[in-house]
Amino acid sequence: MAITYLKKGKSVDERAQADVKVQDTVKSILADIQTRGDEAVRELSVKFDNWNPDDFRLSNSHIEDIIATLPQQVIDDLKFAQTQVRRFAEAQRAALQDIEVETLPGVHLGHKNIPVDSVGCYVPGGRYPMVASAHMSVLTAKVAGVGRVVACTPPINGELPAATIAAMHFGGADAIYILGGVQALAALAYGAVGIDPVAMIVGPGNAYVAEAKRQLFGLVGIDLLAGPTEVLVIADESADVEMCATDLLGQAEHGPTSPAVLLTTSRALAEGLPAEIDKQLAVLPTADLAGAAWRDYGEIILCDTVAELVQVADDLASEHVEVLTRDPQYFLDHMTNYGALFLGPETNVAYGDKVIGTNHTLPTKKAARYTGGLWVGKFLKTVTYQRVTTPEASALIGEYGSRLCEIEGFMGHKAQCDLRVERYGRGAVEG
Repeated sequence: MAITYLKKGKSVDERAQADVKVQDTVKSILADIQTRGDEAVRELSVKFDNWNPDDFRLSNSHIEDIIATLPQQVIDDLKFAQTQVRRFAEAQRAALQDIEVETLPGVHLGHKNIPVDSVGCYVPGGRYPMVASAHMSVLTAKVAGVGRVVACTPPINGELPAATIAAMHFGGADAIYILGGVQALAALAYGAVGIDPVAMIVGPGNAYVAEAKRQLFGLVGIDLLAGPTEVLVIADESADVEMCATDLLGQAEHGPTSPAVLLTTSRALAEGLPAEIDKQLAVLPTADLAGAAWRDYGEIILCDTVAELVQVADDLASEHVEVLTRDPQYFLDHMTNYGALFLGPETNVAYGDKVIGTNHTLPTKKAARYTGGLWVGKFLKTVTYQRVTTPEASALIGEYGSRLCEIEGFMGHKAQCDLRVERYGRGAVEG
């Protein structure tokens, strides 16, 4: 076995040092908002976004006016993307069936899939207005059957992000608020600036938004903890260096802490990648971010065998995994830890991020070992029920239950079982 790192990024310890500062900052902000409510939210909105409107919520007429400023092509493109997301989400929802089975004569067990009643969807702004996140969160929640969806997004340099607002509206948002950052998540969770508290918060964001979700979890549900975006390109000698570099930098441009990794069995590809990266960075408009990410978090890993590629890829458990090999199906058949797979050169991560229909809110920081990404199922509570329909069945279950409760010392539990045996047992029924 030979696994060689030709380039390594920052260590786990180095990456963790910044997390402590973020945690403390977010804890302080949340405590302030919990104590002072609207006043704190407004102060933070002014501080971070220079935004202090009379009402953070957009009226229906204001939304219509904003959408009217967009070119028809933008509107058509948004609706095309949402059609793809809706089709896949509806197919996923149809696959989730309520069930009821009779496990013993007279013993009926079932489960129902019940939508969460209210969800807050956060759509990031910052350098990039993450328009597509509106499709992935708002629209998917509505397909799942969520009754009240509140959407929040920050202003961008004091301006309203028209395309994002349109996407939220087309996706079915019941209310749209121009509010960003930790203060938006706190307002959704605690209730502030006119927002009634929601049951669940979803959507990506920067490190502070992700940490706010972590600290608010429990008070509200969350989709997952999404850190800086990650991309892993798995390639063999059939792949070309231009495509590998393009697809790595295409995700690295998200931010200076976004890991981008090439995993390959081709030494020529591994050794040729750095020069191609430099060549593309020289002309890439977002080279300031992508270059920093590649410098500090880029990696090149060389393996001898395809089996080793799978082993390393599963250990990395990356958010996005592109497979540029002769046999992409092998990785679909054998890999187990990933947020989303992009199989073959004809697809890429950007398709998934923006338009193809799968959800782009995905697990990072190895969370793919235990969860998938956002989908309609995240907005559903699968809850169980039981129904015993005959005295005989109740007495039978009660006899076993009584003895099992006694083993554990739960005598009150045992009494529940014994009462049913006494009332519904053979002697009681015959009497």
